[in-house]
Amino acid sequence: MSELKERVMQALSTVIEPELHRDIVSLNMVRDLEVSDGVARFTIVLTTPACPLKDVFIKRCNEAVLGKVEGIERLDIRWDAQVPTDRRIQGMMNVPMRSIIAVASGKGGVGKSTVATNLAVALVEEGAKVGLIDADILNPNIPQMMGLGSGRPKVINNKMQPIEAYGVKVMSTGFLTEPDKPMIMRGPMLHSAIRQFFVDVQWDKLDYMIVDLPPGTGDAPLSLAQSFPLAGAVVVTQPQSVAVADALRAVAMFDQLNVPVLGIVENMTGEFFGSGGGEKLAQERGLTFLGRVPMAATVREGGDYGRPVVVHGRDTAAGEAFVQLARAVAARASVVMMQTANVIPINIIG
Repeated sequence: MSELKERVMQALSTVIEPELHRDIVSLNMVRDLEVSDGVARFTIVLTTPACPLKDVFIKRCNEAVLGKVEGIERLDIRWDAQVPTDRRIQGMMNVPMRSIIAVASGKGGVGKSTVATNLAVALVEEGAKVGLIDADILNPNIPQMMGLGSGRPKVINNKMQPIEAYGVKVMSTGFLTEPDKPMIMRGPMLHSAIRQFFVDVQWDKLDYMIVDLPPGTGDAPLSLAQSFPLAGAVVVTQPQSVAVADALRAVAMFDQLNVPVLGIVENMTGEFFGSGGGEKLAQERGLTFLGRVPMAATVREGGDYGRPVVVHGRDTAAGEAFVQLARAVAARASVVMMQTANVIPINIIG
């Protein structure tokens, strides 16, 4: 490495990743550095394509190098992303997904499936490869919300093929039953169904698997947590106190199951349900408040007609809220996986 490149790299080693609290050089986030004609060109490899900190990195890199490294007049920064793999996944089961994120709620009717759907689609919009499992086995809503109400999965080599919409690969019992026929199962059958959605489906390599859990603290979250190493859970609540009380039970459940809670989402905020309950819960429990989504007709219509608001109403307040939520969830998942599973990001990923 030339002396000038070494000085540029040394200057970049003073740039600290805001969430991991280590410098971007020791994290091996700086790749392919080239210097010519006063321009330093390099790639920053992020832990998620949905990283909300790109502007922060640009500002800090420019401050670290320009005016401080003689001979460098401009930075040309390119971007790449490698979602950290939870090494527990590789050790416990043969599934091609890097990060499994559960979306849960303490009670029904708070918009959990709406959050799961828009979160999955928003992550795809940010450049990630995403799957979505409808683990609400008895009352599947995801097919309708994704515009896949009449879908039926193909079976190739004894593996079900997920059905794709908006770039998300989806699997649900809603694809396997008639809409007017009830699903009646006991606990062990639910456990088996959830496992089958992971191991008997031909998933491609995925950055994120979003799992939409049924509401409450019953068999499904217990089966998921016992069978698969979750990167974490996102807990959805409405602002009013009765919903927050139920969300607290969901948080306590994940604590008992040793599943990290990535944070709280406050859904349906506004004049009708109020605002602030979810944020207060996060503060009281020392959790991350991931954001609030306003109550809006466009969100309801998106679920009814299979047109997620994050796509068809991205420029609305609700659409933008889901974009920011996806970025916050991806960032938290990267940090929590590294903290809980001893994963060193980027420089050990093949």
